[in-house]
Amino acid sequence: MTALNLTADPVIRCRDYRIGAIGAGMIMAECHLEAYRLGGFTVGAIASRTRKKAEEIATRYGIASVHDTPEALIADASLDIIDIAYPPHLQPALIRHALRQPHIKGILAQKPLALSLEEARALRDEAKAAGKILSVNQNMRYDQSMRVLKQLLDHGALGEPVFAQIDMHAIPHWQGFLQGYDRLTLSNMSVHHLDVLRFLFGDPSEVTTVTRTDPRTEFAHQDGIVSTMLRFPSGLLALSLEDVWSGPRAEGYADDQHINWRVEGTEGVAKGTIGWPTGAPSTLTYASRKETGGAWVSPEWDTMWFPHAFIGVMEQLQWAIHSGEAPALSVADNVRTMALVEAAYRSIDEARTVAHDISQD
Repeated sequence: MTALNLTADPVIRCRDYRIGAIGAGMIMAECHLEAYRLGGFTVGAIASRTRKKAEEIATRYGIASVHDTPEALIADASLDIIDIAYPPHLQPALIRHALRQPHIKGILAQKPLALSLEEARALRDEAKAAGKILSVNQNMRYDQSMRVLKQLLDHGALGEPVFAQIDMHAIPHWQGFLQGYDRLTLSNMSVHHLDVLRFLFGDPSEVTTVTRTDPRTEFAHQDGIVSTMLRFPSGLLALSLEDVWSGPRAEGYADDQHINWRVEGTEGVAKGTIGWPTGAPSTLTYASRKETGGAWVSPEWDTMWFPHAFIGVMEQLQWAIHSGEAPALSVADNVRTMALVEAAYRSIDEARTVAHDISQD
């Protein structure tokens, strides 16, 4: 047996660049900005749809400058990075405005990057033509259990992956702007799980997705509860379940929301939990014939997916600007995640398994 050097959180290699924050809602206020405070990153300005809300968040985090509009913030020559937390139908125009600014070195966009795969591809190509780094905030890759799991897989501790599962029974907060879209869970919740399965195992070759509406979600939607089975070229099967109903919720009803995951390989098994939505650190335990003699081992950490994963998200962009290396969360890679989401919708529409060919991306 050998001792594995498993690290749940990345080392911060660069904090050199000033960030301009666009958005003042929960994800920016509670995740992005709190992570940047913890990580020692400099946020130089903020803007949102309402100046008053932006001012409140600026006061909370000691941000020196508040702009009237996102466009005015993007034009602020003191900023190096634009961090966007805005609805996806508004995001592409802001990205394009930032790509035109000579002082902007990098852009961190939310997922989904856009409302269509075609527009995501266009943004990828426009960023490349502009010579700018466009990164997409697929933050579950920086969840601590997912990072340690990836290290175990890369080391071969589990052998050849045979079966994987992400099993979610939790209720997301669906933002109001989603009511205007024709897509819900796959684009806004499943995308975390489908992306992290790509991070762990590469691109699948087949996709089978089924869905039904969620009784709790009052606005019209196609995809409520979603189950997706992925088949990979190696033969690996991976199941992603997003049960956004998770049972009735009312006064006196005991809440059991949770997200569990499991990976089985030829040499071992890893399993764990994702701390959201319980507000606890994610967990991982594994047993390996090669590394633990078949005994279960449980690494521990104190950090959480929200907000600590957002430290890694910003760090990888800062390091890409500093080093000239491609960002870990590149727009080109994210287009492949969007292509997988699109394949899942096609599977729903056609009620069949569909081949997933990423050769054109």
